Amino acid sequence: MKFLVIQTAFVGDVILATAVVQKLHRFYPEAKIDFLVRKGNEHLLTHHPFLHEVIIWNKKEHKFFSLFRLVGALRKAKYDYVINLQRFASSGILTVLSNGNKTIGFDKNPLSFLFSKRYHHDISRPGKKHEVQRNLSLVESITDLSGDKPRLYPSTDDFECVKQYKEKKYLCMAPASVWFTKQLPNDKWIELIQKNHAKSNDMLIYLIGGKEDIALSDEIISSAGTTNILNLCGKLSFLQSAALMKDAVMNYVNDSAPMHMASAMNAPVTAFYCSTVPAFGFTPLSDIKFEIETIENLDCRPCGLHGFQKCPEGH
Repeated sequence: MKFLVIQTAFVGDVILATAVVQKLHRFYPEAKIDFLVRKGNEHLLTHHPFLHEVIIWNKKEHKFFSLFRLVGALRKAKYDYVINLQRFASSGILTVLSNGNKTIGFDKNPLSFLFSKRYHHDISRPGKKHEVQRNLSLVESITDLSGDKPRLYPSTDDFECVKQYKEKKYLCMAPASVWFTKQLPNDKWIELIQKNHAKSNDMLIYLIGGKEDIALSDEIISSAGTTNILNLCGKLSFLQSAALMKDAVMNYVNDSAPMHMASAMNAPVTAFYCSTVPAFGFTPLSDIKFEIETIENLDCRPCGLHGFQKCPEGH
């Protein structure tokens, strides 16, 4: 049996998609499971014990040429099931032309009418389902109705790399997001840091994120004016960050990828919702979890599923 799971969106989407891999392996332990991701996200799946191959699609260079070259490789693989979690046309093309024996995806994909089976994807009814449940619905017909959680698998080397940061109790904070309106404002991160420092000045605080988040975190640290805080943005890989988050006293995050990293490590997490709302179904899955949002009834919130690069109201 050969499966292909397709999720070519952002980091958080790939993490949530790993729940499908967990469930497929549970029901078909001898099957070969491949995972197709956009270039840059493959590092999330390094050392994953249940994956046969991670296939990379470089969307940024010769997008459509590389897409059709990829189609050729998928056809040669002769998959029994192609399971498409992505809802855009390009992934629909890959699914339809893969020549998979059975093709499964969401009805929001423009090419879903050509799939063997398609399932409804609905976020219009708040609080109805978590995104992981929606993803798992695609494989219910070949498994069962039970759930699974997303999982990441940092290596022994990943844990060894962050061991130096675990000598004392610590917090992790991930202040950035791909979508600006999802970010808790800087002054709120500063307030959070200062309050934690006042409560326990020997608690270490690590700011985590990518290289593009270094300046933001430096600004927050400079304005906070506290000690025992370190900017680790750009210094850790995805899986090293996940290994660090696992043993934190608490991980403070936006409604963004680090929240799903915490879920995948069952790490304690507090998630802040700014332009988005928990009712969309993107919430923490850790055993210890908190969701924080304004109690004000704002007519501009939520302003979209993902938020925006700047506030549409100019705030």
